[in-house]
Amino acid sequence: MTGLLKTPLHGLHLELGARMVAFAGYDMPVQYAPGVMKEHIHCRDAAGLFDVSHMGQVILRGDNYPAIAHALEALIPVNIADLAPGRQRYGFFTNDAGGILDDLMLANRGDHLFLVVNAACKQADLAHLRAHLSGIEITEVTDRALVALQGPQAEAALARLAPAVAQMRFMDVLTLDILGADCWVSRSGYTGEDGFEISVPADRAEALVRALLVDERVLPIGLGARDSLRLEAGLCLYGHDMDAEVSPVEAGLAWAIQKVRRSGGDRAGGFPGAGRILSELDAGASRLRVGLLPEGRAPMREGTPLFADAEAAEPIGAVTSGAFGPTLGAPMSMGYLPVDLATPGTEILGEVRGKRLPARVATLPFVPARFKR
Repeated sequence: MTGLLKTPLHGLHLELGARMVAFAGYDMPVQYAPGVMKEHIHCRDAAGLFDVSHMGQVILRGDNYPAIAHALEALIPVNIADLAPGRQRYGFFTNDAGGILDDLMLANRGDHLFLVVNAACKQADLAHLRAHLSGIEITEVTDRALVALQGPQAEAALARLAPAVAQMRFMDVLTLDILGADCWVSRSGYTGEDGFEISVPADRAEALVRALLVDERVLPIGLGARDSLRLEAGLCLYGHDMDAEVSPVEAGLAWAIQKVRRSGGDRAGGFPGAGRILSELDAGASRLRVGLLPEGRAPMREGTPLFADAEAAEPIGAVTSGAFGPTLGAPMSMGYLPVDLATPGTEILGEVRGKRLPARVATLPFVPARFKR
């Protein structure tokens, strides 16, 4: 574990008895004493608190917001220019082949854009931005922690410290004073539950987390339950369910590309890989990310080859994420299949330890989202 980076909350994780693992170059909590199953269920039933300070936080500044937004639209195929102040949107960097370099959240904070990118990709993302955005000031935020409070009781728990959050809608962003700290709050998350992500000055992060954990509705949650929660919610994990070879359309992310950036839109194209992506938006992709429900109780894990039938010599796809779903009460997986086999209800076979076992294509998400619209 030597050489790993530590978040501002590292000491608190150890105090709370977390089991630590290496993740994206950081020493991170994978679970606490209750274990992954109980942490998962508690987040679905009440509120879970996650340290996500390993994620990259980036600020883009320029002459004005339209200039920043139009510059970034040259790298990201979503509508950034028309994003209202105080609102956030999901997006992704694409490459010239139409694959995904990383996915991210971006927020219009009035005179600048605030981005949250994946931990494993943040240095590459910063280099990508600096190489392609002329006239834009690009700043990596290194003096703030990032925590996520997720679950049906998240609003009540955070409103105890910051009453204004009760008025926020899904994807709203606000700057709030919480316990004397200047916090950047978004109503969003990575669990399918209602909740918030809070960027807080590093030297005030532990005080904020301790104040939240005083509430019996809130428990600390590790990376293990974070993964099972996002998988039940049908959410992609970069480097697993999407990568530089997978297009947004294949990944089931076409919903994130607004009409104005599509063929016939006022700002159609103009982003890396537009030829492939616009073509797939119009004509469809040859393969799609799907949900899979294996029979029995054993999950089909990442890398499990998928076959059309028992006699097929070659696989038709592979599992990209798989786990047992505590809320679902059954194993669940995601993977890629040819479009003609991607219809919900279709039976395919996954090869586990030399045996081909049945699974059915399922509609995503496995567990319905409960965002506050």
